[in-house]
Amino acid sequence: MAIPDFQTIMLPLVQFASDGKEHSLREAIDYLANYFQLTKEERKELLPSGRQATFDNRVGWSRTHLAKAGLLNSTRRGCFEITQLGQQVLAQKPEVINVAFLKQYPDYVEFIKPSTANDTTAVSDETDVSKTPEEAIESAYQRVRDELAKEILATIKTCSPAFFERLVIDLLVQMGYGGTRKDAGEAIGGSGDGGIDGIIKEDRLGLDIVYVQAKRWENTVTRPEIQKFAGALQGQRARKGIFITTAPFSEGARQYVSFIDSKIVLIDGNMLAQLMIDYNIGVTPFATYEMKRLDSDYFTEE
Repeated sequence: MAIPDFQTIMLPLVQFASDGKEHSLREAIDYLANYFQLTKEERKELLPSGRQATFDNRVGWSRTHLAKAGLLNSTRRGCFEITQLGQQVLAQKPEVINVAFLKQYPDYVEFIKPSTANDTTAVSDETDVSKTPEEAIESAYQRVRDELAKEILATIKTCSPAFFERLVIDLLVQMGYGGTRKDAGEAIGGSGDGGIDGIIKEDRLGLDIVYVQAKRWENTVTRPEIQKFAGALQGQRARKGIFITTAPFSEGARQYVSFIDSKIVLIDGNMLAQLMIDYNIGVTPFATYEMKRLDSDYFTEE
């Protein structure tokens, strides 16, 4: 099944704690993963930032909402237990516990009430309440990033082949290939048919080389083009290659590189734009938002 949202987790989480014992959040996560019959892949699925498992994040926020409503109580760092109110709620045998259900408790209403116009922890009728605050922020960030990638790609297609050559060199050097900017430029050399062809050092010491081909294309790059590139690798006695294009690759092209002995990396237009964002090529940071969490160690008295 799909990973449940944090509201769907609420009732099973309270039921898990119904024995009145202290439980750790990790215990709850493991129990609930089995309860919802999540696969190993679903348990490993990460938030867009890659810093936390999606399911773990949702269980954590489910616990937070239940604690703010008074159904659960945090006993110590990473641990919780059910409260008397939580037991009373379970005695009513509710079919579901969600944000709407918890709004009957004043402390919870105070918790979800926005303190400012930009309060991201608040839950309102206009908010997608299936998402945790981290998911909402990261989803918005991903939308901004995707739009930026589209803008980058559209701009690349208006540039000259010579500029595209410089762009590819800048990106590869920033990623750690080619040694110095001067070495990389000399290694790649001249251009032709709207792209560039040549070799570039895999590392600063030049212990291995990578054959590079880049094309500013509009149409899908198909298998025959990749076969020609693979043949060029053999002609150069090269084992590794990077094919960079502003266009997408066909499924046949992608399947082909997975079957051959040579290691060929395919970078399509979207991936090229995403890499440019990651390595700050052609983009300028204009705002930074720092996420923080409570440092429980600081408040521990010896």
